[in-house]
This record gives sequence, C-alpha cells and structure tokens, in this order.
Amino acid sequence: MSDAPFKKPITVALTGASGAQYGLRLIDVLVEAGHEVWVMISKAAHMVIATETDTRLPAQPERLAEALSAQSGARPGQIRCFGREDWMAPVASGSGAPSAMVVCPCSTGTLSAVATGASNNLIERAADVAIKERRTLVLVPRESPLSPIHLEHMLALSRLGVVILPAAPGFYHRPQHIDDLVDFIVARILNQLGIAHTLVPRWGEQANALQDENANNNAKDQP
Repeated sequence: MSDAPFKKPITVALTGASGAQYGLRLIDVLVEAGHEVWVMISKAAHMVIATETDTRLPAQPERLAEALSAQSGARPGQIRCFGREDWMAPVASGSGAPSAMVVCPCSTGTLSAVATGASNNLIERAADVAIKERRTLVLVPRESPLSPIHLEHMLALSRLGVVILPAAPGFYHRPQHIDDLVDFIVARILNQLGIAHTLVPRWGEQANALQDENANNNAKDQP
C-alpha cells in the first residue's frame, strides 16, 4: 500500500435528502483519487442510507470511519468522521486546515440553515465556515418540485459564491445502469472541485466516439 501523503482534504456531508448513493459514491471516488476525506452524516441521512441502499453504517464517528474505509478501500487515516456536535473538528473553524466542502445530498432543511447561517450542528457550521472563508462549497439538493422558499435560498447562496448543483443527471452519455446516472452527478461535483476523473465523457467526447463507432461499422458493411 502506498505511503504517499494524502492530497488536500475534502469535506463531504450527507444530509436527509434522497440520493444517498451520490454521497457514498463521491467518498469512494475521492478516496481512489488519493484525497483525505472528512465525513459528516446527519441522523436523517443515516435513515435515508438504510432506506435507499443495503449499506448499514454506524453512527459513532470512529466506527463510521472504519466502515467507510473498509467499503472504499481507504488507507489508514484517509477517512475521518465527525459527530454533529464535535466543535473541535477542523471544519468548525476558519483557522482549521483549508478544505473544500460538498453537501451531497443536501436536504432543503440544511439548505435553509446554510442560507440563514443557523449553524445548529457541525454540518451547518462547516458550511458557514466555507462561505465566510471563501472556500469552495457545493450543495447538491434533491427535491421536486421546488417551492419559492427553496429557490430563494438557492439564489441567495449562489450570489455568495456557493455552487448549487441539483441531483439532476443528464442522459446524453447514454446511461445503461443506475450507477451511470450516479456517476454523472459525481463527475459534475469533481469538476467543481478541480479533480480530474474519467467517470463520464466530457461533452463532445461521447459524440466523437459514437461517430467513430458508426464509421467503423459502416466500413465493415461495405462489400
């Protein structure tokens, strides 16, 4: 196993919206890319994970880190988990180590709290820190339909520089499995973080590949 130092830490928070698969897949991909990953999972998110997946994750931070590490193949110490009131966690203060943050999925309750600076738990406080320190913050809401309240909160946050990235996968890459749809959103998140990936072809790459494939098939059909 490599002894190379981890790349810059990325904070990933999962809250109580549908779409737990996006957040769990993001953790796996960040680990594979060699980043240290700081994880927070809300109580509601634990319920959603148990509902939407076959994964059962412990709530206690140390055990959660062990479970996520085993699932993703992380190196020792690569995943760190923090509880909802762990105010000594580095993400709780602007003087902590700089880290981009992704809330994926982001519930509308968390969206509201971040938009109003509530900071009632560590996830909300970490997002507040990311905004005040001008760090990258990506929120991945999954709600439909959206009310004027949701839209106003998104607009307010977008004007502060927060990236609002709805979990609305595209289909131009011709997905064959649910995992392809999940990877579409994870790829979009990685783009915002400036992390290279090969999860989904970039726009134009897929079309060129299909043109090449059609040309080859047509050449084979020629007498």
